[in-house]
Amino acid sequence: MIEDDYEIAQILTEYLSKFDITVTSVEEPYIGLSHLTQDNYDLLILDLTLPGIDGLEVIPKIRKTSSIPIIVSSARDDITDKVIAMERGADDYMPKPYDPRELVTRIKTILRRTQNNTQNITENSLFRLNSEARSIIFKNVMMELTAAEFEILAILVQHADSAISREQLLYESEHIDDNSSIKNIDVIISRIRHKLSNIDPENTYIKPVRGIGYLLTEKI
Repeated sequence: MIEDDYEIAQILTEYLSKFDITVTSVEEPYIGLSHLTQDNYDLLILDLTLPGIDGLEVIPKIRKTSSIPIIVSSARDDITDKVIAMERGADDYMPKPYDPRELVTRIKTILRRTQNNTQNITENSLFRLNSEARSIIFKNVMMELTAAEFEILAILVQHADSAISREQLLYESEHIDDNSSIKNIDVIISRIRHKLSNIDPENTYIKPVRGIGYLLTEKI
């Protein structure tokens, strides 16, 4: 993230961390450009009003050497700025202020579109997830899941042994309305648990994490 407002950068960094998104934040655009040449990043959040150089000038400098997805996050809501940013290679433009939940959704959408499709299969000793086929095999048994159940369980399998918030489960699931209550996640989790218990009634693999959400674990 290249953002010269320290308070905004801190708020976004802390919020995105709840969704398993690790942020490196810098205030100076040239330092940000240097970071891009030294490390591999999945996406850039770019402010426009920056010290030393305007963000609109930063975009073509990045595009000379990198195809990294760029989300412009700026208080400048002039349509001209948006048009120029997109013409110069930005992937999205979000005028401030905005709900950080929307930023999470846009990040996930862009990364789904740009990341390599070869990462279709996730496998561990209990689960085999095939994202392209939208199938999950548990203990060698193909599970019968609704679209929403598949998406929730797929997220948990992909983040096995990590606590996932209800908000992340809600906003990463395409078949759950964004206006749905967080409690709907609890209902879907309950249905998934029931289907898992039909295959293995002796153990509980999805555990609640107080104040956060749920965790899928092989450790019983």
